Amino acid sequence: MPTEPLSQKEIEDRLRELPGWSLTGDRIARTYRLGDHFAATALVVHVAGIQQELDHHSDLTLGYNTVSLAVNTHSAGDAVTEKDFELAERVEAIAPAHGAS
Repeated sequence: MPTEPLSQKEIEDRLRELPGWSLTGDRIARTYRLGDHFAATALVVHVAGIQQELDHHSDLTLGYNTVSLAVNTHSAGDAVTEKDFELAERVEAIAPAHGAS
C-alpha cells in the first residue's frame, strides 16, 4: 500500500510536536549538537540502526559535533509522509541519551 503525502497543514501540525524540526524545502530536517565528535558518531550509528529497522533512510550528515538529518519519502514523489515523522520521533526519543541538543 503506497504512503500518501501529508498536507501542508498536517505537516505544520506534526512539526509543532517535534521542537527543533522544520520543513526545509520538501523535507523535514533537524540538526543536533553534541559534546564532541565521538558522541556525534555514536548518534549516527544509532540513527542508522533505526533507519535500517524502519527501512526508511534520511540524508544523514556527520560534522565534528553535529548530526543533521533531512528526510522525505521517495516512493511518495519526494513528499513528506507519516513515515518521515515516525523516523523523526524515533530519533527524538534516543537523541537525549547521546547528549544531543
